[in-house]
Amino acid sequence: MENYFNYFTEIEGHFQRRRGRIHLSPLDWALIETWKDAGIPLEAVLRGVDAAFDKYEQRPSKSQKVNSLAYCAQAVLVAAEEMKEAAVGAAQLEPPGDRPAGFQTFEIAAFLRLNATQLEAAKLPEARGISATPLARETANKLREMAVDLEVKATPPRLEDLERRLTVAEEKLFAVLLAATPDEQIVNVRAEADRELMPYRRKMPSAQIEQLQKQYLHKRLLEKYGLPRLSLFYM
Repeated sequence: MENYFNYFTEIEGHFQRRRGRIHLSPLDWALIETWKDAGIPLEAVLRGVDAAFDKYEQRPSKSQKVNSLAYCAQAVLVAAEEMKEAAVGAAQLEPPGDRPAGFQTFEIAAFLRLNATQLEAAKLPEARGISATPLARETANKLREMAVDLEVKATPPRLEDLERRLTVAEEKLFAVLLAATPDEQIVNVRAEADRELMPYRRKMPSAQIEQLQKQYLHKRLLEKYGLPRLSLFYM
């Protein structure tokens, strides 16, 4: 689980080491989310990034720069499939002594309360009789209840269960934001995603492109309304 929560920063750092210092775009972060949601191991992503850059560096002409993780998407899928085949019949366990300590309960509780405060402070859309504000307040109350529950229990929290609850809460927020945001704004964000995806469509399967567009839209909506990501990834 600790590697699970380091997923984003590990991939960002590895890509920057191969490409040079470059900020990941919203499209890049959305792509990482699709890999995470698909259960692609971190090691497979890192191998895919290396394979894509190794191939790029062997090209006689390098007139076009690698400016997005999307360039590595196909190589990541190949690496994931190769790892899956290699793992058949072999259990690869990480030695307990090599595992990081993970999150402390007080850190998680503080993270939940901070997000609750941001949810209550956000100015959210209202349209066609739909308001995102009541759900945001309800979610804030749930986050505070989770924080208290973590603190009163003597045993360490089950991060998998907590992450599932946070994912459900985040998905509900996305749904009401989509319903309350004017259609024209949604169309503009989708067009923006399509423009950024255009050079990479041939390198990714249609299902991945569809998921990527969805994640991109969600990220833009959260940025627009100043809402936090609830997932423990963002601690």
